[in-house]
Amino acid sequence: MINSLDARDKPPEFIKSIYKKYQKLTLEVIQSDPMILDFRRASNCASQCRVRKIDSVPQSLILAAYSHLGLAENDKGMQLSLHTSVYETEAVPGLFVIPSLISEDAQKILLSKLLHRDLADQRHKTNVHLHHLLPYHAAERSLLTTIYNSFFNMSPESPELFLPIDEAIHKHLTVSQFLERKLRWLTLGGQYNWTAKTYPAEKAPSFPEDIANFIHVMFPYMKPEAAILNIYTPGDTLSVHRDVSEESNNELISMSFGCDGIFIIGLDSEKREEPTCVVVRLHSGDAVVMSGPARFAWHGVPRVIRNTCPGPLRDWPAIADNDSTTPVREEPYEAWRGWMSNKRINLNVRQMKD
Repeated sequence: MINSLDARDKPPEFIKSIYKKYQKLTLEVIQSDPMILDFRRASNCASQCRVRKIDSVPQSLILAAYSHLGLAENDKGMQLSLHTSVYETEAVPGLFVIPSLISEDAQKILLSKLLHRDLADQRHKTNVHLHHLLPYHAAERSLLTTIYNSFFNMSPESPELFLPIDEAIHKHLTVSQFLERKLRWLTLGGQYNWTAKTYPAEKAPSFPEDIANFIHVMFPYMKPEAAILNIYTPGDTLSVHRDVSEESNNELISMSFGCDGIFIIGLDSEKREEPTCVVVRLHSGDAVVMSGPARFAWHGVPRVIRNTCPGPLRDWPAIADNDSTTPVREEPYEAWRGWMSNKRINLNVRQMKD
């Protein structure tokens, strides 16, 4: 089916109108809107939104997946998710929501791997590459490991600049501008071309092995080969689209970190008489699976909700707690403390070929 769809097609009017609605709604209305599927709301949204529990994720599987991130069951202070029920929506078959699947410990580790290590790997391109040269620094290599020089190692006041490819069109960027506002996405594995809406013919860089193994254990029916890491600040959006450029019908996996996001997804019926749509409020640690009919659904993010990042993630990438006895001068990312408090990060993973 995927080969019959065109990534350049325009979304239907019904879902565009829903998208615009949630762009404009006040936070007060969003908090009480009965059409929003929100598993942390006191009211019984599951029944209102026609959702049913179909399965649960065993903790043994979660532990097996966490082992690939370096987390073990006997790690001091490790917390497992207690809410691992899997829900399917009636309106969009094949759309599965797994609230609070990823523990706060695992979220922090994933953020560090993605935004320290993988962002610093110049094989993985970003939206900023389209117009600027990124000042990568040599990684420190030993026989056992490679340590990437994270952009968060740079001071927000660093004089080092991201030089424009064409100075007549674009200005220089500071590291603060890059990390605070300009960085919108990072590609992993298959380097999708957003202009041509295709994957390049040349061999893609390898998908990060530890993250691939983590995802494959948690979701064994798909092979992680490409991903986009979306970085949102409140006010940012993701326009309505379909992910149909891959040569695989296998499911898409989406994981949320940081601030809440409003996610809309809809199917256009063949008769175009009964379009269906689901609106979900996604929280940090939630996972979404798009399979079956939902794999080819129209979807987008019209809203990121400010001040909703959970407390344990707000200080990231700072390592020490506010009340820590560790001297600030020994804290490598102290200057960026609170960066995550104003961000929503979404990891969207797909298989490129069957």
